[in-house]
Amino acid sequence: MAKKKLVATEQQEHKVISIQMDATFFFERAVRSLDRLHYDKALKYFRRAVEYEPDNPVNHCNLAGILSEMGNYGESNEILQLIIDKVDTTMTECYFYMANNYANMEDFEAAEVAIIQYLEKDPHGQFLEESEEMIDLLSYELERPTVITSIKSREGLFEHDKARSLLEEGRFAEAVRILQRLIKKHPDFMAARNNLALAYYYMGRFEKAMETIKQVIELDSGNMHALCNLAIFYQHNGSKEELEELLALLRKTYPFHQDHVFKQATTMGILGEHETAYRLFKRLLKSGEAGMDPCLYHYAAVAAYNIGRLAEAERLWLQTEKLDPQSDIPRFYLSQLQQGDTLQAIPMTGEKTSISYHYHLPFEEQFRMLERSNEGIPDYMRRDPLVRSSFFWALRHGDMETKLQVIQAFGIIADSEVEDALRDFLLEPNEDDYLKKVAFFVLRSMGADAPLQAVLEGEATLIQSRPFSPNLPLWEPEWQKVLELALQKMHKRYDMIQQHDLETLWVEYLTRVYPITPKIVKMEGWAAALEYLTAKMHRRAISYGEVAQRYGISVATVSKNVKIIDQACKLKEKMDAIFPKFAHVVRQGNDI
Repeated sequence: MAKKKLVATEQQEHKVISIQMDATFFFERAVRSLDRLHYDKALKYFRRAVEYEPDNPVNHCNLAGILSEMGNYGESNEILQLIIDKVDTTMTECYFYMANNYANMEDFEAAEVAIIQYLEKDPHGQFLEESEEMIDLLSYELERPTVITSIKSREGLFEHDKARSLLEEGRFAEAVRILQRLIKKHPDFMAARNNLALAYYYMGRFEKAMETIKQVIELDSGNMHALCNLAIFYQHNGSKEELEELLALLRKTYPFHQDHVFKQATTMGILGEHETAYRLFKRLLKSGEAGMDPCLYHYAAVAAYNIGRLAEAERLWLQTEKLDPQSDIPRFYLSQLQQGDTLQAIPMTGEKTSISYHYHLPFEEQFRMLERSNEGIPDYMRRDPLVRSSFFWALRHGDMETKLQVIQAFGIIADSEVEDALRDFLLEPNEDDYLKKVAFFVLRSMGADAPLQAVLEGEATLIQSRPFSPNLPLWEPEWQKVLELALQKMHKRYDMIQQHDLETLWVEYLTRVYPITPKIVKMEGWAAALEYLTAKMHRRAISYGEVAQRYGISVATVSKNVKIIDQACKLKEKMDAIFPKFAHVVRQGNDI
C-alpha cells in the first residue's frame, strides 16, 4: 500500500503546471474583473500587482482608481499621496484625482488645496477644463472665490493651440517653428515636445522625431502620449525588442482620463493589438463621456472587424452612418462588408495592414476617385493631415516615380508648406538632379522668389528665375515668349511634368544651336512644335492638324519647326539621354 501511494504521489507531481505570478498576471485578472464589474476581485488583484512591483506608479494609480470607484476615497488619497511623495514625484495628475476624492467626501477645503496644487504644478493641463468646472463647484460650496496665482499648463497655451491647429491642417513646417520656439521658452512643456515629435514624423524626418520623443521620456518617464508615440516609432523603425518591451508596459496600463484611453486605444490598434483596442474603444463608448462621436464608433468598428467580429463591426458602422449621414466613409465600409470584400488599407510605411484607424476612406479608394476626376486634388485632401503627411513621407522615402508624382501634386496644392518642402528638397545632396529641376519648375510656377539655392551635380548653386539653362550665357525675351505661349496653351491639358519637359526641350534646342539661334518671327509656330514634340515623347495622341488649329497657324509651319528641333536635338536617339529616368513611363492627363 505504501508503494502504491508513493507512485500516485509521483504521478501527481508530474502533472503540476507552474504559473508565473507577476504584476502582469494580476493586472490582467484585475482588468477582466473590472470588465465583469467584479470590483472586489479587481481590488484584490490590483493590490497583488502593487506587491509584486511596488516601484511602478502605474500599479499604485490603478489601485487608487478602483478604490475611488468603490467609494473608498480616503484610502485612495493615501495611495495617491504615496505616489507623489515616494514613487514618482512627476505624476502631478494625482493632485487632480485627490481633489475629486476630497470633493466626493465633501471636504471642499482639502479639495481646493489639491486642485490648486494640480494647476500650479502640472505642466500638461490634461484636466484643465475639468479643473475649471471643479473650481466653480468649490467656489459655490465655500461661498468664496478660489485664489489661483498661476496655472503652469497655460504657459504658452495660446501658441501651443495654434501649433496643434496647424498640425490638424497638415501645415507641419509652420507648426515645427512655433513648437521649437515654445520649447525653448518652456523646456518642461511636454505636450509641445510630443507634438513637435509628431510634426517631425509627419514630415518624414524620422530621426528628429525619435530624438524628440526620447527627450520627453527622459523628462517624464510616464508620459502616456510619449510612450504611445514611441511605440509607433519603434514599429516604423523595426525595433522589435524595444517595441515588445514597451507594449508590455502599455498592456498593463489602465488610464483614468478619457483622452489617455483614446490615445492608448488608437495606438494599440495601429500596433496590431486589436483585441486591446476593441476593449478600450468599447470602454469609451460605454462611459458615455465621448458623446455621440461618429469617429469613435468608426474606430470601434475597425477594431471589431480586425478581430473578426463582423456583425459587431456592421452594427457600429450603421451607428456611424446614423450619426454622420453625409459621410461616404461608413457607407463605403458597409458596402464592402455586404459584398464580402476583404478590407485593407495602406499606411505611410507602405506595408499592407488591417483597416486603418483613421476616419477616412482607404487611400487606394481616394486615389481611384482622383483618377476619375478632372478637377485635381479636392480641398478636403489638400487639408487632410494624413494625406499631406503621406506626400511628405513619399518625397523623402519614395522611389523616383513616386517622388515625381508628389512634386507634381505639390504644384497643385501650392501653399507655403509645400514651398518649404520643395526648397529643402533642392538642397538634398543625394536626390536626383532631374527631380530637383522639376521641383524648381514647380516652385517657379508657384511664384517662389528667385534665385533659389540648390545642390546640382554635387555642387551648391543659385538658380535664377528664368528657365534653368546653365549652358546659355543669356536668355532672350523672345525665347521666353515662345515658352510662355506654349505653357499657356498646355495649361490644364498637360500635367506639370509634361510642361517641365517641354521647357527642358526648348532649352536643349537653343543650347545645341547657340549662338546661331533662329530669328523668332512667328512664336506660335515654335510653341506649337514644342507641344507636338512633348506630346509625342509622352506617347500622347496628337496630329499636326490638331496643334496647328489650336495655335492658329498652318500645318506646314508646325511640321517645319518640328523637323528643325528634332534634327538639332536628335530626339529619336537622344530621348533616353534627355529623360533617362522616365523614358519608359507613359503619363497621360492629370495623373497624381
